[in-house]
Amino acid sequence: MFVESGRTKLHYQVYGRGPLPVLAFHGYGQNESHWRSVASLLGERVTIYSFDLFYHGRSRLAKADAPIRKPRLAELLGQFLKEQGIEHFGLLAFSMGAKFALSMAEHFAERVAHLWLIAPDGIKTQFWYSLATYPPWMRNVLGRAVLRPQRLLNLIEALGQRRIVDTGLVRFAQWQLDSREKRLRVYRSWTGFRHLVFDTRQLAQVLNRRPTPVTFFLGRYDRVIPHAGLREFIGSLNNAHTVMLEAGHAGLIYDVASYLRRHPEELRWA
Repeated sequence: MFVESGRTKLHYQVYGRGPLPVLAFHGYGQNESHWRSVASLLGERVTIYSFDLFYHGRSRLAKADAPIRKPRLAELLGQFLKEQGIEHFGLLAFSMGAKFALSMAEHFAERVAHLWLIAPDGIKTQFWYSLATYPPWMRNVLGRAVLRPQRLLNLIEALGQRRIVDTGLVRFAQWQLDSREKRLRVYRSWTGFRHLVFDTRQLAQVLNRRPTPVTFFLGRYDRVIPHAGLREFIGSLNNAHTVMLEAGHAGLIYDVASYLRRHPEELRWA
């Protein structure tokens, strides 16, 4: 199924038939099907609407190289809510998908019943992400690396050898750059979502008005979205709860699914 506006198409799949709607957004390099393992645990309590992020799965922007902005994203997802007759909903997101979920939480604050954020990107801007996306000259470097990646790969390896960058991050970056298709997706995702940024103080104020319940699932060994970078924001929320798992980043969705199987009380709606 799709939310369509002109030539822009936002693809989603529906899991479950419960009374509580949850909008789910996957992480980088994944697609909507990555929520299947979590959806299978929720039984008849919720209906999960699992979206493909742009540049992933079957979602398409009318102009692939034009970055999406928060008002446009809110317009598309507002159209979805209207089409489905959804008033209040939960938000579930992993890593890069949190940029979509937090945009929704900002724009539809009074309608969000609960947020479940798994290693959320978009709260603490990573230095390397800023370097790669904000200076125009660096975006050009990344763009050229789509076709000729060796110079960039050599730089990443050198940074790892000098311990400027964590070796786990180096391996993660090398894996994400090992084919032209992946490199193009990195370039488009990093540059295409660069306007989905947040003032964390204002975001905390929005979430604290009700206050909206927010559950964080974090990996103790996650070097991509480390706990340390989120601690200040989590501490600023009036209704936040953190679950720390003995895990890294890449497979954290599945670790969360396993945890929820043992602790179904974490799935409380409010």
